[in-house]
Parts: sequence; C-alpha cells; structure tokens
Amino acid sequence: MLLACLDNSCKILKQKLQYSTKTAVVAKEKGGTVGQRPKTLNTDSSFIEEMANTGTVYLRKKVNLLGSLCLIVGSIVGSGIFIAPKGVLKNSGSVGMSLIIWLATGIFSTFGALCYAELGTSIKKSGGHYIYLLETLGPLPAFLRLWVEFIIIRPAASSVVALAFGRYILEPFFSPCPAPEVLVKMVSIMGVSFVVAVNCWSVNWTTRLQITLTIVKMGALVLIIVTGLIQLSSGQTENFHKAFDTSSLTMDKLPLAFYAGLYAYAGWFVLNFVTEEIISSERNMPLSIILSMVIVTVAYLLTNISYYTVMTSQDVLESNAVAMTFADRALQGFSSVIPILVAASCLGSLMGGWFTTPRMLFSGSREGHLPILIAMIHVRRHTPLPAVLVLYPIMVFMILAGELFGLINFYSFPRWLFIGLTTMGLMIHRYQNPDLPRPFKVHLFVPAVFTVVYFFIVGMSLYSDSVNTGISFALTLTGVPVYFLLVQNQRLPLCFIRAFYTLTMKLQILLEVVPQEVQTY
Repeated sequence: MLLACLDNSCKILKQKLQYSTKTAVVAKEKGGTVGQRPKTLNTDSSFIEEMANTGTVYLRKKVNLLGSLCLIVGSIVGSGIFIAPKGVLKNSGSVGMSLIIWLATGIFSTFGALCYAELGTSIKKSGGHYIYLLETLGPLPAFLRLWVEFIIIRPAASSVVALAFGRYILEPFFSPCPAPEVLVKMVSIMGVSFVVAVNCWSVNWTTRLQITLTIVKMGALVLIIVTGLIQLSSGQTENFHKAFDTSSLTMDKLPLAFYAGLYAYAGWFVLNFVTEEIISSERNMPLSIILSMVIVTVAYLLTNISYYTVMTSQDVLESNAVAMTFADRALQGFSSVIPILVAASCLGSLMGGWFTTPRMLFSGSREGHLPILIAMIHVRRHTPLPAVLVLYPIMVFMILAGELFGLINFYSFPRWLFIGLTTMGLMIHRYQNPDLPRPFKVHLFVPAVFTVVYFFIVGMSLYSDSVNTGISFALTLTGVPVYFLLVQNQRLPLCFIRAFYTLTMKLQILLEVVPQEVQTY
C-alpha cells in the first residue's frame, strides 16, 4: 500500500514538472535561457485569495506587522552587539569615538532602511537587493549580487553568528578558560542544522519561533542596559575619563570600525526579501522598518554605554565574549543566564537569515539566473525547500574553516558594495519611472548621502584590509564569466541540458517539490 501511494505521488510530481522541463529545453533549442519560465500564472488578487484555501502550491502571505517587526529586530540583534564592540573599539581607538561610530552606523543603517522601504513598496517582488538591482541596473549586477550572496555573504555571515552561538553556549562550562575551538564549531553546526530543519518544515513555526527568540534577546539587552545604567547613576564613571583620547586612532583603521558597527546593524534589509509574503505590505513594511531601526539604535547605544560602565576598554579588547565578561562582573548571581540569552539571540538571528536569504535565491531562479529547482516549493509544507538546503554545505565549510573577525571583514566588502549600488539604483529608478506609484517615499538626500558614504567606506576598506577585501572582490568577479557562459548566452550542449533536467526531475521527486502555481506579485 505504501509503495503504491509513493508511486502515485511520484507520477503527480513528474506531471507537474513535465511542462516546465519541456519549456526549458525548447527555450534552449530556440536560443533562449533555460531558467526562464513562461509567465502564464494568474496574478489576480481575488484568485490568489481563493487559492489560499486550496492545496495550490505557492508562498502564502503569513507575515503580519508583529512578524515583520520581529523579523527585522530578530535578524539585526544577533551576535553583533555581543562581539562587535571589540572590533569597533579596537579600530576606533577610544571609548568616545566608538560610541560615536555606534550612533553613526545606526543612523546610516536607518537611511538605508528607509531607501529599502521605498523600494519594497514600489517594486512588489520578493528578493531584496537582487530584484532591485535587476529592476534598476540590469541583469549583470543583479546576478553578481546573487552569486556573491551564495558563495560568500550568507555562508560567512551565518558562520559568524553560528560561531558566536557555539562560543556562548559552551562558555559557562569552561569559564574562565576558553572553550575548545573544535567543540565550538561542532555546536555551531548543530545550531545551524536545527535552523535549517525548522525553515524546511514550516513557515508558521519559523515566524513563531522568531517572535519568541526576539523577545528573549531584547530581554537580554534590557538586563544589560538596566544593570549598567544603575551603576552609572551611582557614580561609576571612571571608565569614561579621557573617553575621546584619539592618540591611538589611525585613519586607515576607521573603516574597519565602521564595518564592525555596520555588521552589528546588518539585517535591516531582510524584510525586503519576503515582500510577497507580507500582509498589507504597503503599510506594514515602512512601519516595521522605522520602528525596528529606532528600537535597535537606541538599544545598541545604551548597551555599549553599559559595557563601558562596568568594563575598561582593555577589558573589552581582551574579551572574546563581551557580554559574558560583563555578566561575570556586574551580574554575579545571574552570570550563568547571560550566555544562554545571548545564544538564543544568535539563534534568532540565524533563523531570520535562513528564512529570508532563500527567498532571494528563489527569486533569482524564478528570473532564470539559477537552476529551476531552486524556485520550487514543497507540496505540503509550502516552503522553498531546495533554496534553504542549497546553502547548507557551504555554510558548514565556512564554520570549519573560518575565524570570527576575519570572516566579518571578508564578507562585509561585497555586502556593502552592492547595498550602495542598490540605493544608487533607487535614484536611477526614480528618474526612469517618475510616474510609478510610491506609497512610501524618502527625500533624495537620504539615498544620495547613504550611497556616497558607503562607497567611501568600501573604497577605504580595500586599503585597510587589502587581503580579505581583495579576496572577496576577486570571488565576486568570478561571477562575470559564469553569467556570460551559463546565463546570458548558454554555451552548454543540448545533451547536457537534457541530462541536467533529468537530474532536476529526480531531485524534485526526492524532495517533493514543484514550481509555484500562483504568481504572487
């Protein structure tokens, strides 16, 4: 009986893929692009609402205002505020300058978030940076952003958070000695595996867990802030004497301090990856972005003030886990709780990253820039299963091979380069589409300042850390021949194309996934 049901399921899956497979091969025979699929899906909103009550396969609108707010805050507040203070202080040279950088990076990130709020309400597709570059600057920059997200940014960014998760989980068991590096990496891989499994299983479970972890991580920040401010109000201000002593500040290190700060705020753009899944996106997207950036900027500034109230600058520089050192000195009765809260915070950041980034890959596949399998959805779970799984092997490799702060500098260069290009694209998009409805619109000053500052930081980083940024820049450029050979003008023989789609069909049956049956933009 079981074999009969399985055989019937396989037949249905084969039938669902048959049309897209034949279309792809015919496209190749006619000189088209293999990844492209005909736009025959129904886009009528009433039709989509009707399909929501059926078994039709597509990504449903399940992210409300609270979910949007928690997705942004939960993605931003991860390991950054607990490990980046060391990087900011090390490269800024003083306590006062580091606080200025925390405020400045918060303001700049807010500028970028406002630009993305306009883009998200005027361009209705999911996909974030990728889809905006595609609509404004063309397919090559968009593909390079997709390429670098796949091979550098998401694996490296998640590796940093995962390593912080593993370190904080193990810290109480080995304190005051550091935890064994091999054990940290094993626990990190276990955390990533859990996050990938939840994202594969259910969108509802992912959003509910994201909300829960966001509440936990904000509770951890409130505990640190309240403790520090109580001590500050009692007159413990000696660590702020000579706060603006700039004798150790060097201009070539300042961009790296900005990188560390921007890393801690990274995540303000994640909501744009899931635009098609947001309920009332024209209202909820700008509102959740503005609220989240105000909350995070204020919380980060107060948290750093609390750190410096309890710890000297030398203590911060010598600590591998700043929040743990803070807890040992200021929360002796609760010091064992802090690493658990921080680990939960890192887990929430991982959850948000793995919920949103696969939607970019999904969008890229849907536009014909990635294999068609990545744009498929599980028939029962309605999750983009292949897009979630495809990043996992690279992620594990980065965890095993990487070092925390080297990874931050490694992936920051391409991330901020393409974000700068995206906000520049916003200005071009306004010029090219002056009559396009824009439910939310920012002053032109905002994207102009944001773009200029980010390009300056990116340029300076090539001088400050030429090795890591040079390697990441070279890896980004490897996408150029890939684009011209495999995407724009495919140079593969037809027999290879047929074999590839046969493999796609086999994997589709194994994963139980099919192409989206309703166009949601």
